[in-house]
Amino acid sequence: MGDGAGSEPDSEAPSLLGRSLYGGVLAYMAVDGFKSNDKRVEIAEEKGVPMPEVAVPFVTGMLFVANLGIVLWKLPRAAAGAIAVFFLGTTPAIHDFWNMEGQERHGNKINFLKNLALLGGALVFLDAADRDAKDRSDGDD
Repeated sequence: MGDGAGSEPDSEAPSLLGRSLYGGVLAYMAVDGFKSNDKRVEIAEEKGVPMPEVAVPFVTGMLFVANLGIVLWKLPRAAAGAIAVFFLGTTPAIHDFWNMEGQERHGNKINFLKNLALLGGALVFLDAADRDAKDRSDGDD
């Protein structure tokens, strides 16, 4: 078995296809985030995010790197945890649809729900990585 910290993916790792599909969405989100950094910084500033000019590119980079960890199944607990933190922080702060009306409310509600689904995926990967680590430590005994 691999150790999840730099070896080949385990037989316990979620499927490469599933990780790649999930990672493809996250990679697209991160690249789009970098391309529209100024707009996202402006939105974060409007929402009261502290130091948005630093926070926005930092969390976008974190999302991109964590995504690679999931796809490659390298440091999967850290990667899945970082993705969960990303969605737990950004989703309610940026997509606060309950404070909006009309099309803005609808669009943000859709993005809020999409992010919840992606958070759920991160939690599934976190659970798989924990089981993988436990299986490895049980094998060391």
